[in-house]
Parts: sequence; structure tokens; C-alpha cells
Amino acid sequence: MHRITISILATLVLSACQSIEQKSVPTALKPGDPNAPSQVTPSEALAIAQEYASHSWRPFARNILHGADARGVCVQTPDVSLNDPPERPGWWMPGEVNSGMPYKWGGFDDPASFDQAIAEGKAGGDVSTPAKRRVDNAGVSAEAAGVDCSGFVSRCLKLPTVHDTSQLPEVCYPVEPGDLRPGDLLNIPKRHVILYAGWAREDRSWIYYYETGGAPNYWKPGLKEAPLAALLDLGYQPLRYRGMAYEPKLSGKEVLTRAIRTTVSTVTEPTVGEP
Repeated sequence: MHRITISILATLVLSACQSIEQKSVPTALKPGDPNAPSQVTPSEALAIAQEYASHSWRPFARNILHGADARGVCVQTPDVSLNDPPERPGWWMPGEVNSGMPYKWGGFDDPASFDQAIAEGKAGGDVSTPAKRRVDNAGVSAEAAGVDCSGFVSRCLKLPTVHDTSQLPEVCYPVEPGDLRPGDLLNIPKRHVILYAGWAREDRSWIYYYETGGAPNYWKPGLKEAPLAALLDLGYQPLRYRGMAYEPKLSGKEVLTRAIRTTVSTVTEPTVGEP
């Protein structure tokens, strides 16, 4: 009888251990399309976005350029002296530690290449203008550093090369607005793109998103919130990157910490971004 009891107890202990072991094994990550240019999780994408929004750098007067570069491309750095047009002013200050990588038309820098360019005396950003839109790539200066909207999103998705707003749909698939998940995109081909970061209201009427090149701080990346319906009315198309790999648990609150959410800018009447 004693041996039988010991055997039963051993079986129960082994069963309990197996149960605990099974519960402790995390759910496997659901990979993205293996044929996609890169693999990234929502948390990684938003962490990269926040890195750009909070990147510290110290420029000097030599990093300011308002005029033609060596190739004749007009450059307007978004430093504090920029006030044309006055509703889209510059922001960074020479000689001070600034936070956030500046906008650059056609830019695709990562933090390391940006810091190197600034150290070499290149211009700290180059704002978008109607003239640059007309000439497209011919308006990109090799003597300025930073990221534009598509360069920023491409970096957040870990894409090996920049994908502009017309190319991003080629590596994504459409999703319904109500099914948006952190790391998704809201894109208008040939105009602008933003990175969806979570629901800002329980009724899913407002969203969090990261953007550079849009109000209120036009020329630097930042976290914002706006009514989803207003963005859709402007023509934004919800997209999901094919290489997005999903974590076991996912919500806007998990990938956006309370501290990060305190930095959000509220945009009640969003626009399409750059002029």
C-alpha cells in the first residue's frame, strides 16, 4: 500500500510540474511573410519611432543652411531662424542639445549616420516645399541630413532601402480601419505616410501615431493623436507591412508607456502633412 501511495504522489507531482512547465512556455512569435524585405515586431517599430523622436544631438551655426548647396539645390534647415511660412517654423537651436531628428526632404538617415553627418558640418535637415515636390528627387540635397516621412517609416519597419509613399503599398496589404494594430501604416501615395501606434480612445474614434512632416511640430518626429475619421477623410489608406511579426500580447498601451504618452501632441484637425 505504501509503495502504491508513493507511486501515485510521484505521478501527481510529475503531472503538476508538466502543467506548470507548459504554462510557462511563451506563445511562439507569429512571423511575418518570409519574402518581405525585413522582419520587425510592433514593439520594435514603435521603439525605433520613439528613438527618432527623442534623439539627442548638438548642432552649431555651420549646420545651418538657407540657400543653395554646392549642386545648386535649395536647402532650408528647420532651425529657429526659419519662419517662412510662419505657421511651419523651424525649431532646433545651434549650440544647444536638441531632441528629435530633423525632417529632411528625401532623407533616410539612421541616428548614427545622422550624427556623423552633423559632425562633418552637413545641414541639419531640409524642409519640404511645393518647389521640392515639383522636382521630386532632384530636390534632395546630399549636403543635408535627417529623414522625411517615408524615410522615417521605412526605418521603423527596418526596410533595407527607403520605400516612398508610392512604393510602401507594394510591401503591405490593406486592412480595415477598425482592425488597425500598432506598427500599421496610414498612407497616401505620393503625399504622406504616418505610423499607427494604438487606440487613443476606448471607442476607437481617435488614434495615436508617429509622424514627421505634419502639424503641430512639422519638422521633427513625434507622437500625436487625432480623430481616425478625419484622417480617413483626407484619403489615408490603412496598410499592414507583410514582414510584421506579432507578439503574443499586443495593445497600444503595452507598446506606448505612460511616460511616452505624456509627450503626445493633440491634432484636432489633421492635414496631409508636408506642403
